[in-house]
Amino acid sequence: MGALSKPAHRLGDILLEQHIITSDQLKIALIEQKKNHQQLGKILIGLGFVSEAVIRDLMSESLGQTSVDLSKLVVDHEAIRMVPKHLAERYTLLPINFDKAINRLTVAMADVFNVLALDQLASALGGRIKIEPVIAGEAEIINGIDNWYGFDLSIDGILNEIETGEVDYQSLAISRDEYSQPLVRLVDALLSDAVKRSASDIHFEPEKGFLRVRYRIDGVLQQVRSLHKNYWSAIVVRLKVMSSLNIAETRVPQDGRMSLTLGGRPIDFRVSAQPTVYGENIVLRILDSQRGIMTLEHLGLLEENLIALKLMIARPEGVILITGPTGSGKTTTLYSLLQHLNTEEVNIMTLEDPVEYVLGQVRQTAVNEAVKLDFATGIRSMMRQDPDIILVGEIRDVDTAQMAFRAAMTGHQVYSTLHTNSAIGAIPRLLDIGILPDIMAENIIGIVGQRLVRKLCLGCKQAYLPSDMHQMLLDLKEQQSVTLYTPSSCEQCGHRGYKGRLALMEIFRLDESVQDLIAHRATTYDLRQHAQRMGFRTLAQDGIRRVLEGVSSLEEISRVVDLTSRLN
Repeated sequence: MGALSKPAHRLGDILLEQHIITSDQLKIALIEQKKNHQQLGKILIGLGFVSEAVIRDLMSESLGQTSVDLSKLVVDHEAIRMVPKHLAERYTLLPINFDKAINRLTVAMADVFNVLALDQLASALGGRIKIEPVIAGEAEIINGIDNWYGFDLSIDGILNEIETGEVDYQSLAISRDEYSQPLVRLVDALLSDAVKRSASDIHFEPEKGFLRVRYRIDGVLQQVRSLHKNYWSAIVVRLKVMSSLNIAETRVPQDGRMSLTLGGRPIDFRVSAQPTVYGENIVLRILDSQRGIMTLEHLGLLEENLIALKLMIARPEGVILITGPTGSGKTTTLYSLLQHLNTEEVNIMTLEDPVEYVLGQVRQTAVNEAVKLDFATGIRSMMRQDPDIILVGEIRDVDTAQMAFRAAMTGHQVYSTLHTNSAIGAIPRLLDIGILPDIMAENIIGIVGQRLVRKLCLGCKQAYLPSDMHQMLLDLKEQQSVTLYTPSSCEQCGHRGYKGRLALMEIFRLDESVQDLIAHRATTYDLRQHAQRMGFRTLAQDGIRRVLEGVSSLEEISRVVDLTSRLN
């Protein structure tokens, strides 16, 4: 390790307190330190008493600094280009990420308190860029400099290298730090590029004569690359090795997972391989917990809806459902609710298919059909673990639904998702599954219906006055003058006109009058009419609010929710 500004004996004390080394080992290391005048951490590593990763994490915790494991890191090629190699070698530092949005360069250093190194780096960058140092092991940094300097890390540069040289396809199944192979760098560069563009999925799709690479950004797929079909077999091997899939099996679907550090933060990937007529199709779901989980206040709810949601989760027992189609952000909303409730005073347990984000203090379990652990069986087992709050990934059948309601009836808070078109539509869906109306009425706290819509790019959206048809759709009065916005094109949004997404939500909170209607099998129409008289705002109304605020476009809202139903 570098010369961290911390007394040597302090590190020894920490290691002894945590029973990582013995007092005899510390004495040996201190004797060596007197002879060689090296850092204690470096001596302990050299003697084989501890690993560099242990020292790195301990120093990070002790100093209150972020640490990074470079063995699982994919560096940003822009960051590497910004810092000369001689400077990186002289001060044992490695640039790992450049965030253009906030003009910040993240640098891995063995000694985050080396003022001279930070001053020299700031000077080399012209003094205009913020520098964020993070702790990494010295040997990892040196190895990283050898790996990442001297090789082209941009997608275009790597493709040019592949096209003009020979690729050793057999070496692609070896360790991740073999950066001499351009296809290893190509896979990492594509993953890094997708994360930087805020993609939610990466599609590798083999066609007859080429490989199509598409990203799903803001819910819409867009093609980013077309690669020669000869590269695909090697890329498949690389992706399978990284996600611990069987590289020899190509005839059956496989699912895997991998974790990398991209953009200076840990990112999980859920990997699915599916055989097709032109080879295996691979889709990676990007799970970025820092971007995916938001506080309740950042969900963009109206004040009255936020209050209603907080009143719902304040109830000690009962069922809260999140509804919507696939890809509507239901799981993200559930995690946001759990994050809000996650304290030392409660025991939260989840049963998911699969676990998407790992939450501290929460006991999370994935369903596993191979060992006959389904949702119904899992809920029954969790009930014996003294939970306060239970999350069930999805209610799919009568067994799961009955177990979820049984958990609520025995004093637990239960959260789950359901595939319906609206919040109120969850009531007939549960009746259809087989839940008795009186049990449903007594135990459902509330239902959240939601959709995801794209936000207009602030850099290029264009104003216009609504036509008569638009005024009808938006339920505007004749004398009401408003300005609407439509998407355009600029560099900031990648010429898409939209950047980012937001959730449209409707909150259906059940009171005694609604419970009575459900118990007497009221129709969906009657439930909706009653809810609206009580102030219930539909998804369409929430979408209209976003259009009038200039946050999204009328075309985008109409793509996701039906605005014409109100005109009937």
